[in-house]
Amino acid sequence: MNYDLIVIGSGPGGYVAAIRASQLGLKTAIVEKESLGGICLNWGCIPTKALLKSAEVFEYINHAADYGIKVASSEIDFESVIKRSRGVADGMSKGVQFLMKKNKIDVLTGTGKLKNKGTVTVTAASGDVQEVTAKHIILATGGRSRELPNLKQDGKKVIGYRQAMILPKKPESMIVVGSGAIGIEFAYLYNALGTKVTVVEYLDNIVPLEDEEVSKQLGRILKKQGINILTGSNVESVDASGDLCKVQVKTATGTETLEASIVLSAVGISTNIENIGLEENGVATDRGKVVVDDFYRTNVEGVYAIGDIVKGQALAHVASAEGIICVEKIAGLNPEPLNYNNIPGCTYCSPEIASVGYTEKAAKEAGYEVKVGKFPFSASGKASAAGAKEGFVKVIFDAKYGEFLGAHMLGHNVTEMLAEVVTARKLEATGHEIIKSVHPHPTMSEALMEAAADAYNECIHL
Repeated sequence: MNYDLIVIGSGPGGYVAAIRASQLGLKTAIVEKESLGGICLNWGCIPTKALLKSAEVFEYINHAADYGIKVASSEIDFESVIKRSRGVADGMSKGVQFLMKKNKIDVLTGTGKLKNKGTVTVTAASGDVQEVTAKHIILATGGRSRELPNLKQDGKKVIGYRQAMILPKKPESMIVVGSGAIGIEFAYLYNALGTKVTVVEYLDNIVPLEDEEVSKQLGRILKKQGINILTGSNVESVDASGDLCKVQVKTATGTETLEASIVLSAVGISTNIENIGLEENGVATDRGKVVVDDFYRTNVEGVYAIGDIVKGQALAHVASAEGIICVEKIAGLNPEPLNYNNIPGCTYCSPEIASVGYTEKAAKEAGYEVKVGKFPFSASGKASAAGAKEGFVKVIFDAKYGEFLGAHMLGHNVTEMLAEVVTARKLEATGHEIIKSVHPHPTMSEALMEAAADAYNECIHL
């Protein structure tokens, strides 16, 4: 079978690229070895949010008295929590199946591999192999949980994020290694469900990519919630031979042995670039990533790559944006290259983290003279009414021209507020334009306007 475009991988990069290609009139096929939607829909973004919602509901019930409501008792049905999460993921995957049919995209089930320029082999689970051809081939094979030499995963006691979503029972204790978004979300989740959680982070701050003020305040909040946090610490070895895992952790004060039912490795992802035909066809790679230009073209004509396997943040929405840009360029349109400094980042612990653009430190290091504004949710009427006064909004502007350099939020539902900043930065809005844009009252979003006003000494409610 011959196509205009074949996409290998049906995650949020691959399936979005395929749909956009079909919209633009390209005869398209997509290759997937497992479930449509990839890691994001099946084992990442979506099912984790379902799990986190269960934790949030459980916390609401346990604090119902704070809202004037009496609840007799509450308990976790862990199997049902997991079952609900899997149901949500299955529903989303079926939704992608519908979109494939709606857009007349052929789904080829099996493992895709670039055979040569213009040809892809698809190997089914049965071992049957078919060859399909296309003028354009997009590699969108994604990533997997990264393994460290001293933290080998056995899938039972030493696990990655995938196993953490389908544990047969709630563990009594858990050590989470790594405090990026994945690590912190699972730490919050299992702590909220009653597991004794310890987080081990090699760097000096948790969520180390975030603004330092966000990191420090979140650390205090999570410790208050009961999570043990060890920063500046490193796991040297894990012995999983007994009933409990024995974990040797080197800290600033020496080495100590921690014990836990489960060790969750959350130290990042590895790219799925093995056995997809890169070496055989001379596709250039660098440090585990496929080398591409601004429109995701590799050094081999007709071969493209998007998502986790290329430069940029390994995030679902980044992969989707890259897929659209790649396909629009193939179709002869004139898309803008993606601005990787205006990519929103979200962490769905409670309180949530939402950030985009420069941190204060990064802005200064880039040579900007900055104006910084902050507004705490303790001064927000909506936050007080919701019983969610923890956290703040922090904004950073260029003092010379008023450019919106970055925003960093910690608080209830702040991930839903971040798109305003992304849009404002895209449209080159200044701090004064944010201040003069009337925000609805009472909302959490008013904190963004107030923080901008604080940067220019115009804040009303502080």
